[in-house]
Amino acid sequence: MSIDIEFLKYPIGKFKAPNEISNEEISESKEIIKKFPADIFTAVSPLSVSQLDTPYRPGGWTVRQVVHHCADSHMNAYLRFKLALTEENPTIKPYDEGEWAKLPDASLPIDSSLEIIRAIHMKWGVLLDSMSKEDFARTYFHPEKGKSQTLSEVTLMYAWHSQHHLAHVQHLVMRNFDQ
Repeated sequence: MSIDIEFLKYPIGKFKAPNEISNEEISESKEIIKKFPADIFTAVSPLSVSQLDTPYRPGGWTVRQVVHHCADSHMNAYLRFKLALTEENPTIKPYDEGEWAKLPDASLPIDSSLEIIRAIHMKWGVLLDSMSKEDFARTYFHPEKGKSQTLSEVTLMYAWHSQHHLAHVQHLVMRNFDQ
């Protein structure tokens, strides 16, 4: 059976921000972000060490690297939210996620990153729940994208990001380990 590599890369599709973001979309995205730690833990906790070291697609990261990436990415996202809430359109610092995935800490057991994800998402959820409509309209400037992004757009993007990587793990398990 041949599986489309594009599907393996983007099992839930690519992120596309809507032109207008509804309160319902914000609420749904907040819930996805708050629920992600439990979802990713459920997906990875039954996996053996060799399964954690299996790439989710040919040429892709291992499950272990995906978990560490989510911790790194979501820490950055949380800090970017705090910057945007306390400064006027701050310029954020991009990072090379591919290079970060090659650093020695990406080969550690996943427990530390699962704990980071749990703690960051708990704090992030409190922050998201406290935000007003005006807060969600605040922005930061992303130099790689060459544009400012609203926190409402970023909220939807990180809900997508959570589901995107969760689907990588879940689909790998269904394809390779679910007997």
